[in-house]
Amino acid sequence: MKGMQVRIGSSRGKKSGKKANQKPLIRPLQRDRSDLEKGLNHKQQISAIMAELDKMIGLESVKALIKELKAFVEIQRRREREGLTNEANVLHMIFKGNPGTGKSTVARVMGRLFKEMGVLSQGHMIEVERADLVGEYIGHTAHKAREQVKKAYGGILFIDEAYSLARGGEKDFGREAIDVLVKGMEDYRYNFILILAGYKDEMDYFLETNPGLRSRFPIQIEFPDYNVPELVAIAKLMLSERQYSLTPAAVAELEKILRREVILGHRYNGNARLVRNIIEKAIRRQAVRLNKAQNLTRHDLMIIEKEDILQSARVTEPAGERSNFPAGPPICYNNSR
Repeated sequence: MKGMQVRIGSSRGKKSGKKANQKPLIRPLQRDRSDLEKGLNHKQQISAIMAELDKMIGLESVKALIKELKAFVEIQRRREREGLTNEANVLHMIFKGNPGTGKSTVARVMGRLFKEMGVLSQGHMIEVERADLVGEYIGHTAHKAREQVKKAYGGILFIDEAYSLARGGEKDFGREAIDVLVKGMEDYRYNFILILAGYKDEMDYFLETNPGLRSRFPIQIEFPDYNVPELVAIAKLMLSERQYSLTPAAVAELEKILRREVILGHRYNGNARLVRNIIEKAIRRQAVRLNKAQNLTRHDLMIIEKEDILQSARVTEPAGERSNFPAGPPICYNNSR
């Protein structure tokens, strides 16, 4: 299959509504100035997106790859201006990592970046899973999968837990969905990017059992779990964006809880999603605490105390010990993966 080619399209002017034989009201110099302003605006948008990327905690290898792709597109544009051959590049990707490691967040950033650089016309992201692609009877799957590809045209189709498409037997419709996706990759290769995401081990097995797919996804990115200092930094960033801050005692308590989760918790402990849950609950606990107080100051409204963090944490119990209290329903505030 031919790879996805990075195509730098020229921007189309807006229809003036004038007759074809009527002279344009804008002089050539004005048109050139307008095009220059548009170019500067694109550069400003690209700089803002890259600054947002740099602001993200961790993910250094992921950031490096995005910068590599950005440089490739820019050089291809310069080669095009010089009349040189443009290299074809496959931009379909595999994202491997646990929940909460920033996979869907990075995909959205990529979509916006590629739009500003002229690789994608829209830059939006459609996020789906197996249920959005696989039907219940013959013919239903092909229709559902094609509709999702059409929705993502001009942007990115992000399929979470993509390995589930190949888990069924020979009569499972998941493989039919894969065939439709492969056809979409070919038909819309100039304005469409497909990203398959999921746990690392499951995605490796998925590619091994579907060898024809591996060559179609030359860009494979691993999203590592965050370490404790990175999780604490993410918590501080989340709070600062909401105009909250932690006391030193609260920071120490949060670090202790996160360290326990990383060492003793479940393998898929949620990473940034776990932090978001703790922070969301701490803010609610702070509200309950402050609601009982009088003469509140601006500083009081912004501070998260140790007790707020302590009461919001989901404590991992040692093996063999059980709490006498029934577990409540799981709460998730962030759907990013």
